[in-house]
Amino acid sequence: MSAAQAAYAALLRALPDDVEALNFLAVHALSEGRLERARELLEHALAVQPDDAPTRKNLGLALLHSGDPERARHVLQPAVDELPGYFVARLYLGLALERLGRQSEAIAEYLRALSAAQREGQWRDPGSTPAGLRPVVAHAAELVRSGYPRLLRAVMAPLRERHGATAMARVEKCLANHLGEVTARPEHPDQRPTFLYFPDLPTMPFLPRELFPWYAEMEASTDAIRDELLAVLAADAQLVPFLGEPPPGMKSSYLGGRGDVAPQWDGLFFHRHGRRNDVNCERCPRTAAALDATPIVHIRGHAPEALFSVLGPGSHILPHTGVTNTRVVTHLPLLVPGDCTLRVADQRHDWQEGRCVTFDDTFEHEAWNNSERTRVILLFDVWNPYLTEVEQVAITEMVAAIGDLKGDDL
Repeated sequence: MSAAQAAYAALLRALPDDVEALNFLAVHALSEGRLERARELLEHALAVQPDDAPTRKNLGLALLHSGDPERARHVLQPAVDELPGYFVARLYLGLALERLGRQSEAIAEYLRALSAAQREGQWRDPGSTPAGLRPVVAHAAELVRSGYPRLLRAVMAPLRERHGATAMARVEKCLANHLGEVTARPEHPDQRPTFLYFPDLPTMPFLPRELFPWYAEMEASTDAIRDELLAVLAADAQLVPFLGEPPPGMKSSYLGGRGDVAPQWDGLFFHRHGRRNDVNCERCPRTAAALDATPIVHIRGHAPEALFSVLGPGSHILPHTGVTNTRVVTHLPLLVPGDCTLRVADQRHDWQEGRCVTFDDTFEHEAWNNSERTRVILLFDVWNPYLTEVEQVAITEMVAAIGDLKGDDL
C-alpha cells in the first residue's frame, strides 16, 4: 500500500464520511479492478454529499465499468447540469448514452465535452489528453466527425423536401462550409465571421437605406424612444456590462479608453441571447413596440440582441468582428455628443440622432466616444435583407440545432 493510500485509509477510519478519502480510495480500487469496492465507497460518498460533482463523475465511471449505463446516466446528468463545462463527466455521460443506444444524444454530449475541453487547451491531440482517456476521447471525436453532419442534415431534410433544392442551394453551401466539407471564405480581408458564414450574399460594410423600408416608422419614433431612455436613466436604469463582467482583476478585451477615464460599455437589454426581458420591455413600451415592428431575428438561445447601448465618455470599443453575416446590426442613435464615430472595415460613420444606420458586423469594426458626455443608441439585429424567407427559416433551424448539439450554455 502506498503512503497516500495508507494516509487516506487512516483518515477514513477516523472520519468515515470524509468524501475526499472515499473518492481517493474508490478511484484506486477502480484502477485495480475492484469494482464492487469502488461502487461501495462512492455510493457512500454520494449519500454524504449528493451534490458533489467529482463523486458523481467517479461513480458514473465505476457504473460504466460495471455494465450499468442507465444508472451511470442517472448519476452523471446532475453533475453536468450543475457544471456544464465539466467535460470529463460529460464525456462519460456521452458513453452511457451511447451504450443505451441513444446515439444522437451521445453525439451531442461528446461534442459538448470535446468543445469544452479544447477551449481549455485539452484533448486537442494525444499530448494534451491524459493517457487513460485517450481511447474514449478518440472514439468520441470519431463519432462526432461522422455523426454531427448527419444530425444537422436531418434537421434540414424537411425544408429541402418542402421548398426544393433550388431554394435551399445557398443554405446547403453554408452548411457544407460550416462542416468543413467545402471552403467558402469572404473575399474582403476585413470580413471575418466568428461562427457562421453564409456565402454568395452581396458584400458591403454598410447597407443602403433603401433596403429597410421600416426605417421611416422607426425614425419617426425617435422622440418617444428617447423619452423612455431618459426616464429609465433617471430612475436607476440597472445597466449591465454589454459583454458581461470580466474576470476579477482583468479588463474587458473589447474596451479601451483615455488614461484618466474608466471605459464603459453598458446596456439596458430588451432581448439578450434570444430571451426577451419582459421587465425592461414593460418599462419602455414604445421602444418594445418599435422593435417588434422590425424584421428582428428570433433564434432560440441566440437572437435577438436588442438594447440601449451606452458608451461612456472617453470609451473606445476595440476592433472586433461579429458571429454571422446572416443578420446585420442596426443603430438608432438617441444621444450623440460630438466626436463619436463608428468604423466598419475602411469606412467611417458619424452617428446622427434619429437616423438609422445598418452594417454587417462580420466586418472588423470599432467605435469611439471621444466626447465628455455619454453616447446612447438603440442597437438591434435584423435579418440580412438579401436572404430569402426560406433561407431565414433554414438558418433559424440550423443555428438552433447547432446550439442544441454544442450546448448554448458552454
